Amino acid sequence: MTTALVFLTETAENLGKAQRELMSLGARFEQTLVAVPGDASESLRAELGRYGVATVYTAAVDPEIFAQPLVELLDAAIAAGQPELVLTGNDPLSREAAARVAVRREAGIVTDATDVSADLLISKDELAGSYGAQVKVASQPALVALKPNSVDDAPAEAASTPEVVSLPLAEVDAPQVRVLGAEPKPVSTRPALNEARVVVAGGRGVNGDFSPVEDLADALGAAVGASRAATDAGWISHDAQVGQTGVTVSPQLYISAGISGAIQQKAGMQTSKVIVAVNKDADAPVFEIADLGIVGDLAKVLPQAAEEIRRRQA
Repeated sequence: MTTALVFLTETAENLGKAQRELMSLGARFEQTLVAVPGDASESLRAELGRYGVATVYTAAVDPEIFAQPLVELLDAAIAAGQPELVLTGNDPLSREAAARVAVRREAGIVTDATDVSADLLISKDELAGSYGAQVKVASQPALVALKPNSVDDAPAEAASTPEVVSLPLAEVDAPQVRVLGAEPKPVSTRPALNEARVVVAGGRGVNGDFSPVEDLADALGAAVGASRAATDAGWISHDAQVGQTGVTVSPQLYISAGISGAIQQKAGMQTSKVIVAVNKDADAPVFEIADLGIVGDLAKVLPQAAEEIRRRQA
């Protein structure tokens, strides 16, 4: 019997999209365990029960103090549940905690995974999606960081009532870094860039005006992305940067507007299921990987697309 432990680094009343995908993958195995920081509320337990979770491990840790408390929680949950497979998100905090536990336990870790089979064969992207690979971890547990938009949300056939187990943790040393100040990000109704099923991204070709990109994104219910040239120019915040030194995305649909498609940009988006490119330059590299290419002025093309989308939605 294969036991999968799903590690959630955030506790909320409801699971986010990427977390539901993790739970769906975990539900494929014979026994599913979950580890979460803080308390597991009644509504969260009920939602986890939809995925057939047997046990929820909790601990009073503050995940905002960098990764160390999460390292202790994950390590204790592995000791308690003895899973063959540990599933985490592919975000930086989850990967850091999982990697540190892997070193501690001399276990293998695979990031950028897209699937895990019943016999623990792991599918993943290599070299920024240039090709796919299947790997198997030689030691257990296998720690796997799952890319968003890789698995469909599919609850278990039979719901469960999870048991909640509070784990005693070793005292965490004082962090070596102190937080001197924090500023909340502006609240947005758009989906998170790394989880969005649709992304509309703008580059140098927007010439400082992201309104056509944002308008099309809002018509599609999409996230807004950008090239490094656009973020470095101050036209949009750096959290929107897609690429080798920014966010890696793998949506169902990626619309590239005014982006040449240099290798750094390709590295962050070429695993998208469908790529649509809009660019004035017919020789732009992005057309080499685009499923649909439009040679034209984005200031004319994007508003027409947004208008037609809204017309069909009406």
